Amino acid sequence: MRKRNFLILLLLSGLWPVIGVSAQDAWKITAEQIEPSSYYGITVANGMLGLVSSPDPLKISRVVLGGFYDIYGKGRVNNFLHGINMLDTELQINGTKVKASQISGYKQTLDMRQGLFCGEFDYQSLARIEYQYTALRHLPYSCLLRVRIVPKENIEVAVANILTVHESLRSPQESFNRIFNGKTAIDFCTSIAKSPTRELEIGACSSFVFDDSFPRPEVCHRSAHGVGVHTQEFMVRLQAGQPYIFSIIGTTLSAATHADVKNEVERLTAFAAVEGVERLWSKHIAAWDKLWESDIVIEGDLQSQQDIRSMLYHTYAFVREGSGLSCSPMGLSGFGYNGHVFWDADTWIFPALLLLHPELAESMIEYRYQRLDAARHNAFMHGYKGAMYPWESSDKGNEDNTVTNIYGPFENHITGDVAMAAWQYYAVTQDLEWLRQKGFPILSAAAEYWVSRSEPDEAGEYEIRNVIGADEWNRNPQGGKNVNNNAYTNGVAKSTLEAACKAAKLLNVKSDPMWTTVAEKLCFRKLANGVTAEHDTYDGAITKQADVCLLAFPLKLITDKEQIRKDLEYYLQTVPRKKTPAMSKSIYSILFTRLGERERAWHYFRDSYLPNLNPPFRVIAEFDGGTNPYFLTGAGGVLQSVLMGFGGLDITDKGIVAGKGSIPDAWKSLTLKGIGKEKKNYIIQ
Repeated sequence: MRKRNFLILLLLSGLWPVIGVSAQDAWKITAEQIEPSSYYGITVANGMLGLVSSPDPLKISRVVLGGFYDIYGKGRVNNFLHGINMLDTELQINGTKVKASQISGYKQTLDMRQGLFCGEFDYQSLARIEYQYTALRHLPYSCLLRVRIVPKENIEVAVANILTVHESLRSPQESFNRIFNGKTAIDFCTSIAKSPTRELEIGACSSFVFDDSFPRPEVCHRSAHGVGVHTQEFMVRLQAGQPYIFSIIGTTLSAATHADVKNEVERLTAFAAVEGVERLWSKHIAAWDKLWESDIVIEGDLQSQQDIRSMLYHTYAFVREGSGLSCSPMGLSGFGYNGHVFWDADTWIFPALLLLHPELAESMIEYRYQRLDAARHNAFMHGYKGAMYPWESSDKGNEDNTVTNIYGPFENHITGDVAMAAWQYYAVTQDLEWLRQKGFPILSAAAEYWVSRSEPDEAGEYEIRNVIGADEWNRNPQGGKNVNNNAYTNGVAKSTLEAACKAAKLLNVKSDPMWTTVAEKLCFRKLANGVTAEHDTYDGAITKQADVCLLAFPLKLITDKEQIRKDLEYYLQTVPRKKTPAMSKSIYSILFTRLGERERAWHYFRDSYLPNLNPPFRVIAEFDGGTNPYFLTGAGGVLQSVLMGFGGLDITDKGIVAGKGSIPDAWKSLTLKGIGKEKKNYIIQ
């Protein structure tokens, strides 16, 4: 009966459009119809370098280098910058340039298992072309393209590797050098440019690597392709039926991480060239094998399996162990949200990654620890104590929110989001030394901030006034965004203060008595119907996303099931379908699972991402109809709905606890592999 009722619900709702064909493979997403007008690229990345696919064969649409910011574009603030494209390749066969309009059988595939992008096509009756490229997982600043040409007739092939400096970069310089390793030549085709303010330098270098089965062709350099564009080229004559393989190694880095950009980018290219293509591929694949030791395996639903693998793949691809970097809502897929770090990282992406790969999640909290002094100064500037983390952050940890939208000084829940991520990291790892050195400094500074940010009222409660909540559509009676006692802000402040007290006790250090006082007396309002009020003057207006419901999960401040249900049912009616971010629906799915309503949990699981998919690779946008993927925040929410909803896992003060779990009827089983530091497996049937 349960399945029948839910089927009726789906038929009536008409919520989810079909994106492409059904899943072909649990590990590969293949696009067999490449339409440039409706093409949203897929990214291969290694946590530092992102390469976004293009509908054009042998091309990349954009290069994203993690941590590379300068004042550019809107807002007079630090924004992600375009990288230098160093893998684009052009072929001429028998003197004619190979164009998309002249090829057939064109197919593109993302291989998530190995972190590879693959393309293949036929050029007239003359040749078949196959290519693969990737951001090498074991080398943070390097990428590799391998091309295989299978001639069907005797042909002459001219190959050009094109380096292009984006127009936003300044003073491009080109060079071509050759060194010898024994008798083997290594060519450096190098581009150097300045950031828009000219304060930073970025460089990229590429080099051909040839298969030893064929004589090495002569490589020449050309620079007459326009400002910031130059090529390295070679020509070969191929016999019918004899495949020919060549590769291109690319490296890019900036002065944000290296003092000597030009020399180092060429050194790293030489290093990769001498390593050789086969060793590069094998080490890259071994690194991805290690990542996939932690996995989510769904039996009985191939499309859900492929979609969840895609979300896992992107989460792994956009974060790098030891980098000290966090990630923006769009990861390394592009320049959405200017590459800034929001609460998206700490509240939505971090928890799922923490369960699967604590060593990757550690880089995200390290990013916050390294910018603690900047957060302290931010609090000082606003007249508060402790640390006030910025709403939008880039490389330096200052506020990078544009002045015009006013969120920066007031969306203060971010400080609690950062603190709770720190506490969650300790809870999962139980690393007391880390807590002492890095976790407690974050927690105590955040607690100091909340004490100074709150103020007592006449009733003896403490209030946090003049904030913008997690629901950024909240309105005060005058029509402005600033409200008093936003439920989620007060909730995450309370959770921070309580976590700081627990950390102090564990470390045997004295805590400020005010931490406990404020935590116990922070006020939470209710509407006349008993629903938890979003803020003091909330009157039932539409909401952008979950706010009150976050008190039940992840904060777990509301534990009474009837109150959870009452809040959930009320606020579900206030969120419109369009232009609202996906994360709320993941929370609804988790809460309905924990309330024992599996059909509604399944509905909101699917509704959290299916309407937001874009062709041809089912990449996730922020909302239904959105066109700026890949929205890693949404993926993080969906992964939480699987891990901590259907999978029954929970992060507690004592570590990861496995509850009963409850999977959808469409799934035969759910296996959570390699969870936590102990790499445990959990099976839910």
